[in-house]
Amino acid sequence: MWVPFQLGHPLGAPDNLQFQRRVLDAVLNLFKAPAGPVLEDYPEDEPENDEITVLSCPVRYNQAADENVTADPLLQAFQREMTAMRPWYDTAVNKRGRTTVGVSGMKLEELPDFIYAFAKSEIPENPRKEYAPAYMLKLAAEDLKSYYIEAVTAQPGQANASARLLQDWFWDETEAGKVLLSVKTACESSQDKMMNMIGAHFLVPGDIARRQGK
Repeated sequence: MWVPFQLGHPLGAPDNLQFQRRVLDAVLNLFKAPAGPVLEDYPEDEPENDEITVLSCPVRYNQAADENVTADPLLQAFQREMTAMRPWYDTAVNKRGRTTVGVSGMKLEELPDFIYAFAKSEIPENPRKEYAPAYMLKLAAEDLKSYYIEAVTAQPGQANASARLLQDWFWDETEAGKVLLSVKTACESSQDKMMNMIGAHFLVPGDIARRQGK
């Protein structure tokens, strides 16, 4: 069964039990085919929640008010945004009793400096020597995106935000999205083939990259 949902949503929108049941029923019905292989398109798109139209990080920072004016402004904004999201993330973990953050094995406070180094075409110290730096970047980026999505959906009224709305919020409105777009550009210019591949295909969704001109 080929489904038209966002990556990571094989059954469609989270917590929409009726819709997910329809998807599973459609998959199980494929077993009734007299012969195989069988490939069918699922006929429905993932439901959108029209009630939620605005998502935001808890705090916006004034660059001019920063004490360390010599520091990279995007990195500073990224670090502070990460810190501001932490209470929402902790709320999400406490409420749900689980998290998808952790595939990189890195601490949350380590992610900004590690990821941002790649935006400057630098290779940071690799915390897991068994993996190539490019692959560690991919894992760190996955943790970053999960951290933001879990945090923002813990905010009041945001639990049922659609995948499309969450994706647009992350890439259009957060400093983290800006950083990953910059990392993508830097990786695509790398002479390292694996780094080039990660930047081209695994950091930013294709439709977002095209929309952003990346």
